[in-house]
Amino acid sequence: MTKFHGREFRDTMGQFCTGVVIVTGASGEGMAGFAAQSFVSLSLEPPLIAVCPGKTSTSWPRIRETGRFCINVLGEDQQAVSDVFAQSGRVADVGWRPGASGAPILDGVLAYVDCALEAEHDAGDHTIAVGRVLDIEVLDGERGPLLFFRGAYGHFAGSAATP
Repeated sequence: MTKFHGREFRDTMGQFCTGVVIVTGASGEGMAGFAAQSFVSLSLEPPLIAVCPGKTSTSWPRIRETGRFCINVLGEDQQAVSDVFAQSGRVADVGWRPGASGAPILDGVLAYVDCALEAEHDAGDHTIAVGRVLDIEVLDGERGPLLFFRGAYGHFAGSAATP
Protein backbone atom coordinates (compact mmCIF):
# COMPACT_ATOMS: atom_id res chain seq x y z
CA MET A 1 0.00 0.00 0.00
CA THR A 2 1.36 3.41 -0.97
CA LYS A 3 2.00 6.08 1.64
CA PHE A 4 1.48 9.00 -0.70
CA HIS A 5 -1.25 10.57 -2.82
CA GLY A 6 -1.40 11.19 -6.57
CA ARG A 7 -0.57 14.89 -6.17
CA GLU A 8 2.58 14.03 -4.19
CA PHE A 9 3.62 11.55 -6.86
CA ARG A 10 3.04 14.13 -9.61
CA ASP A 11 4.94 16.83 -7.69
CA THR A 12 7.88 14.53 -7.01
CA MET A 13 8.09 13.35 -10.63
CA GLY A 14 7.89 17.01 -11.69
CA GLN A 15 11.36 17.49 -10.22
CA PHE A 16 12.71 15.62 -13.25
CA CYS A 17 13.09 17.85 -16.30
CA THR A 18 11.92 16.34 -19.60
CA GLY A 19 11.82 17.37 -23.20
CA VAL A 20 8.52 17.74 -25.04
CA VAL A 21 7.64 15.82 -28.19
CA ILE A 22 4.61 15.56 -30.42
CA VAL A 23 3.68 12.04 -31.51
CA THR A 24 1.99 12.15 -34.92
CA GLY A 25 0.32 9.72 -37.25
CA ALA A 26 -1.76 10.03 -40.41
CA SER A 27 -4.83 8.07 -41.37
CA GLY A 28 -7.72 8.49 -43.77
CA GLU A 29 -9.16 10.94 -41.22
CA GLY A 30 -6.05 13.16 -41.48
CA MET A 31 -3.34 13.91 -38.97
CA ALA A 32 -3.64 12.79 -35.36
CA GLY A 33 -1.20 13.66 -32.61
CA PHE A 34 -0.55 14.32 -28.97
CA ALA A 35 2.05 16.00 -26.78
CA ALA A 36 4.23 13.72 -24.65
CA GLN A 37 7.04 13.95 -22.15
CA SER A 38 7.38 10.21 -21.67
CA PHE A 39 9.71 9.52 -24.59
CA VAL A 40 12.99 7.64 -24.36
CA SER A 41 15.62 5.93 -26.46
CA LEU A 42 15.27 2.24 -25.65
CA SER A 43 17.80 0.27 -27.73
CA LEU A 44 20.59 0.97 -30.19
CA GLU A 45 20.54 -2.51 -31.75
CA PRO A 46 17.94 -2.75 -33.02
CA PRO A 47 17.09 0.95 -32.87
CA LEU A 48 14.01 1.21 -30.63
CA ILE A 49 12.27 4.04 -28.77
CA ALA A 50 9.42 4.09 -26.28
CA VAL A 51 6.63 6.58 -25.77
CA CYS A 52 3.79 6.29 -23.28
CA PRO A 53 0.37 7.50 -24.40
CA GLY A 54 -2.35 7.78 -21.79
CA LYS A 55 -5.16 5.25 -22.03
CA THR A 56 -7.65 8.11 -22.30
CA SER A 57 -5.90 9.45 -25.43
CA THR A 58 -8.25 9.86 -28.37
CA SER A 59 -5.32 10.25 -30.78
CA TRP A 60 -3.29 7.13 -29.92
CA PRO A 61 -5.95 4.64 -31.12
CA ARG A 62 -6.00 6.37 -34.52
CA ILE A 63 -2.19 6.35 -34.67
CA ARG A 64 -1.94 2.73 -33.43
CA GLU A 65 -4.31 1.64 -36.19
CA THR A 66 -1.81 2.78 -38.86
CA GLY A 67 1.13 1.01 -37.19
CA ARG A 68 3.33 4.03 -37.95
CA PHE A 69 4.14 7.18 -36.00
CA CYS A 70 6.66 9.99 -35.80
CA ILE A 71 8.24 11.58 -32.74
CA ASN A 72 8.69 15.32 -33.35
CA VAL A 73 11.16 16.97 -30.93
CA LEU A 74 9.94 20.48 -30.15
CA GLY A 75 12.17 23.55 -30.03
CA GLU A 76 12.13 26.08 -27.21
CA ASP A 77 9.90 28.42 -29.25
CA GLN A 78 7.18 25.84 -29.90
CA GLN A 79 5.16 25.96 -26.68
CA ALA A 80 2.03 27.01 -28.60
CA VAL A 81 2.29 23.84 -30.72
CA SER A 82 2.57 21.72 -27.58
CA ASP A 83 -0.37 23.50 -25.94
CA VAL A 84 -2.70 22.65 -28.84
CA PHE A 85 -1.58 19.01 -29.17
CA ALA A 86 -1.96 18.63 -25.37
CA GLN A 87 -5.73 19.11 -25.79
CA SER A 88 -7.57 15.86 -26.44
CA GLY A 89 -8.30 15.33 -30.12
CA ARG A 90 -6.76 18.63 -31.26
CA VAL A 91 -3.94 19.19 -33.74
CA ALA A 92 -2.03 22.42 -34.20
CA ASP A 93 -2.34 24.39 -37.41
CA VAL A 94 1.24 23.72 -38.44
CA GLY A 95 2.72 22.64 -41.73
CA TRP A 96 4.04 19.13 -42.13
CA ARG A 97 5.36 16.63 -44.62
CA PRO A 98 5.09 12.85 -44.59
CA GLY A 99 8.07 10.91 -43.30
CA ALA A 100 9.29 7.59 -44.68
CA SER A 101 6.45 5.86 -42.83
CA GLY A 102 3.85 8.39 -43.96
CA ALA A 103 3.55 9.84 -40.45
CA PRO A 104 3.73 13.64 -40.25
CA ILE A 105 7.02 15.43 -39.64
CA LEU A 106 6.02 18.84 -38.28
CA ASP A 107 7.57 22.03 -39.64
CA GLY A 108 10.03 23.75 -37.33
CA VAL A 109 10.92 20.81 -35.08
CA LEU A 110 14.48 20.20 -33.91
CA ALA A 111 14.54 16.55 -34.96
CA TYR A 112 12.28 13.65 -35.79
CA VAL A 113 12.26 9.91 -35.19
CA ASP A 114 10.01 8.05 -37.65
CA CYS A 115 8.83 4.65 -36.38
CA ALA A 116 6.87 1.47 -36.97
CA LEU A 117 4.93 0.21 -33.97
CA GLU A 118 6.87 -2.80 -32.65
CA ALA A 119 4.99 -3.64 -29.43
CA GLU A 120 2.67 -2.31 -26.76
CA HIS A 121 2.69 -3.06 -23.05
CA ASP A 122 0.13 -2.28 -20.37
CA ALA A 123 1.39 0.25 -17.81
CA GLY A 124 -1.34 1.33 -15.40
CA ASP A 125 -3.16 4.33 -16.82
CA HIS A 126 -0.74 4.49 -19.76
CA THR A 127 0.49 2.22 -22.53
CA ILE A 128 4.18 1.71 -23.30
CA ALA A 129 4.46 1.86 -27.08
CA VAL A 130 7.74 0.57 -28.51
CA GLY A 131 8.69 1.90 -31.92
CA ARG A 132 11.24 0.47 -34.34
CA VAL A 133 13.12 3.43 -35.79
CA LEU A 134 12.81 3.67 -39.57
CA ASP A 135 14.33 7.10 -40.14
CA ILE A 136 15.82 9.96 -38.09
CA GLU A 137 17.16 13.42 -38.73
CA VAL A 138 18.32 16.47 -36.83
CA LEU A 139 16.70 19.40 -38.62
CA ASP A 140 17.91 22.24 -36.40
CA GLY A 141 20.98 21.84 -34.21
CA GLU A 142 21.06 25.50 -33.15
CA ARG A 143 17.88 26.11 -31.13
CA GLY A 144 17.39 24.64 -27.69
CA PRO A 145 14.65 22.15 -26.79
CA LEU A 146 11.29 22.88 -25.22
CA LEU A 147 11.52 21.58 -21.65
CA PHE A 148 8.94 20.77 -18.98
CA PHE A 149 9.83 21.11 -15.29
CA ARG A 150 7.69 21.47 -12.16
CA GLY A 151 4.53 21.78 -14.21
CA ALA A 152 5.78 24.57 -16.47
CA TYR A 153 7.55 24.98 -19.80
CA GLY A 154 11.10 26.26 -19.94
CA HIS A 155 14.31 26.28 -21.93
CA PHE A 156 18.05 26.44 -21.44
CA ALA A 157 19.36 29.80 -20.28
CA GLY A 158 22.01 31.28 -22.56
CA SER A 159 23.02 29.63 -25.79
CA ALA A 160 21.62 26.32 -26.99
CA ALA A 161 23.54 23.16 -26.22
CA THR A 162 25.80 21.94 -29.02
CA PRO A 163 26.18 18.22 -29.76
